[in-house]
Amino acid sequence: MSRLRHPNLTIGFVRRAFSFSGGAETYLERLASGVVERGYQARLYSARWPATQWRFGSVIAVEGKSAIAFANGIRKLVEPSTDVGKPSSSGCDILMSLERIWRCDVYRAGDGVHRAWLERRAAVEGRLQRLTRFLNPKHSAALTLEKSLFAEGGAGRVIANSQMVQEEITRFYGYPQDRIELIYNGVPIDRFRLNLETRQTLRERLGLKHDEIAVLFAGTGWERKGLRFAIKAIEASGKKMRLLVAGRGDKRKYRSSSVQFLDVVHNMPALYSAVDIFLLPTIYDPFSNACLEALAAGLPVLTTRANGFSEIIDHRTHGSVIDDPQDISALQAELRYWSDGSRREEARITNSGLASKFDISVNVARTLEILVPLPRSRE
Repeated sequence: MSRLRHPNLTIGFVRRAFSFSGGAETYLERLASGVVERGYQARLYSARWPATQWRFGSVIAVEGKSAIAFANGIRKLVEPSTDVGKPSSSGCDILMSLERIWRCDVYRAGDGVHRAWLERRAAVEGRLQRLTRFLNPKHSAALTLEKSLFAEGGAGRVIANSQMVQEEITRFYGYPQDRIELIYNGVPIDRFRLNLETRQTLRERLGLKHDEIAVLFAGTGWERKGLRFAIKAIEASGKKMRLLVAGRGDKRKYRSSSVQFLDVVHNMPALYSAVDIFLLPTIYDPFSNACLEALAAGLPVLTTRANGFSEIIDHRTHGSVIDDPQDISALQAELRYWSDGSRREEARITNSGLASKFDISVNVARTLEILVPLPRSRE
């Protein structure tokens, strides 16, 4: 890595929109903060990212009424440069995209592979839903841009955040394995350490009884992340379990006396400290940041094999890995297993130790190794 060699290097980041509860947006802010702290310049290209939410350099507005329009806007503004240190017409030396666009120096596949997601989704939905999805132009746009990046070589290098995604990119599009780097997600581990004082205060505020087991589900995209499966498993597990749901979604579709909706929670570290188990029976997740945060808080994490996060944990040591999100009996069995307080206490120590290997500083350092110096040849 070469901070001294390229002290004025400007890295352009691409993300179309902003959400306060979005995992990709949170990750990008943490990455940009680390990049700037190491002496590089950062620039953001976005259609809907408030300037007040970006403290790491300039924000370049890009037209973005649709995914294709946004990709076209990026193409007009930025042509990736041919040499490190030689800026493009926009002043950007290296273009790293966290969004599907036509072309970039480095593409971080944090959203996974859309073809893989559609395949997994088809397995859990009805025929009418599949037809509706087939006709949705948003899906065709995502597939078109994905093809440009992977099958047509639009991405000079690719960063995958799990082995699952790395394998899918090659299997679906034939993208060369030797141009894909595996870099797992990272979070600021110290922010999520268990705080016993916060735990008791927040549990009282949430109305949790002392013997009630609080299970947390967190994230946006409730259908993809398997909220309906989580609710069914909690309902089947008895009255001493309550499911807390953090994030934004249509609550009308998920009514249940076992669920307490918290909406968007801005102090997630405190919430992790207040609960006992983290549950994410996702249909497809490249690598859940929320699972990693919960791990850092010492919680047993129950998720599926379709979550790239599952690659870093051991079953019934750090949590549980379920093969099928629709297998309610399996989810119920794992919830029952982790209802034992002594097991959860043992996992807190083990999980905190494992999480320390995935601090955001490690992710930033590995990412910069890919970006600087950057091989510029495109075959």
